[in-house]
Amino acid sequence: MGRAEEYLNQIPMWTKKKHSVEEVRAFLNALGAPDRDVPAVHVAGTNGKGSVCAFLTSVFRQAGYRTGTFTSPHLVDMRERFLINGAMADEAVFERAFETVRGIVREMEEKGFGHPTFFEFLFYMAVIIFREEKVDVMVIETGLGGRLDATNALEHPAASVITSISMDHTQYLGDTIEKIAWEKAGIIKAGVPVIFDASNPGVRTVIEGAAFRRGAARYPVNSPDFQVEGIRGGHLEVTVRLLRGDSLRLEIPFEALYQAQNAALAVRTLEVLRGPCRQGRAGVPGGERVCLPADRQENEIFRRITDRQIAEGIQTTAWPGRMEQIRPGLYLDGANNPGGIEAFLRTAGEIAASRREKAYLLFSALSDKDYGHMVRLLAEGFVWAGIGVLTLESARGLPGAQLAEEFKKWTACPVTVYQGTGEALPAMLEQAEGELLFCTGSLYLVGEIRKALERV
Repeated sequence: MGRAEEYLNQIPMWTKKKHSVEEVRAFLNALGAPDRDVPAVHVAGTNGKGSVCAFLTSVFRQAGYRTGTFTSPHLVDMRERFLINGAMADEAVFERAFETVRGIVREMEEKGFGHPTFFEFLFYMAVIIFREEKVDVMVIETGLGGRLDATNALEHPAASVITSISMDHTQYLGDTIEKIAWEKAGIIKAGVPVIFDASNPGVRTVIEGAAFRRGAARYPVNSPDFQVEGIRGGHLEVTVRLLRGDSLRLEIPFEALYQAQNAALAVRTLEVLRGPCRQGRAGVPGGERVCLPADRQENEIFRRITDRQIAEGIQTTAWPGRMEQIRPGLYLDGANNPGGIEAFLRTAGEIAASRREKAYLLFSALSDKDYGHMVRLLAEGFVWAGIGVLTLESARGLPGAQLAEEFKKWTACPVTVYQGTGEALPAMLEQAEGELLFCTGSLYLVGEIRKALERV
């Protein structure tokens, strides 16, 4: 572990208070406002935002744009949060960005500002890295929520994207789906188009209302906008309806059914960016969807994106830990809330049915998640041949024994408690030999398994 990473990991020990969006803006300005140098796509949501970022990154790269992508969390290496054309930032660039931000933090502290939180510090590093790497476009994922998130200091992104919204982080974002949607809709800005998952009527009402009030053109994406044709050779075959009236065939390199919606959101975003499409009344409830006016200077660079580049970019997307078959029969999925677990179960069921094989489950969760609801969904939504639970290495990891007790409330399936991933993985792989093993509950679990596989 380098000096920068050691320092960053210690930040939560002494800094917990978030800065306001206005204070984050002041930090960015002190850094020279590098976020104003290039257009950005700002992505929020409960589930799928990382996948949408990955799809967009791959298409931009395919179209010849140098792309900087900021996502979280990382699985193994902290530099995974800072991607240049889909690859981790160079270690030397990472260290230089850290030193730059650390220097400005000292200056801001002398002016009375508090030390940035872990996420804020990383966001500042991201825009510095992207400036040094001379990217053409940034893809920025929110950390938590949207309205009060550090990334919302982006003043005028090229587009705002809101993915699937479900119940998660209720202690911070609200105890209803509408309250959570309102927080996510906080990224919508005047004159900036918003592309969003409209599958939930309550969520759609909130987002469309926010877009209308802020004068933002809105582009809902719902089930009629795409069709899953089938799963073949570990890929989804999907048809997406385009704004101009025709359709685009996609081969998505994942088996997870939920990736069809995420890919459709990415395609719609790219359509809007490259505009124009057709005339209509933007920002008016019930009005036709339109693409951007031709005179938006910041979007001129996106005009040359073609349908072929979109299809090829989607097809070559890499995004680990999202129903990823990392070895034959071994699947890793970072679902970490009830909505994500429901989507996970739909795909796990399809895979198990198509292969006619038994399925085993390895599960773990963080203590601040709705683990009780997730466990019940997993127990009642699938017939498992065996279940293993463990305690994550994270300080927020829930004890495996507690998870086992939760499972026993809802299923008679045998549940084995393991001390950690190092013990659980080889035992579960042996138990599920020749069958299927699904690992889910947290991206932290995915990261631990990827590291453990190097030793198995």
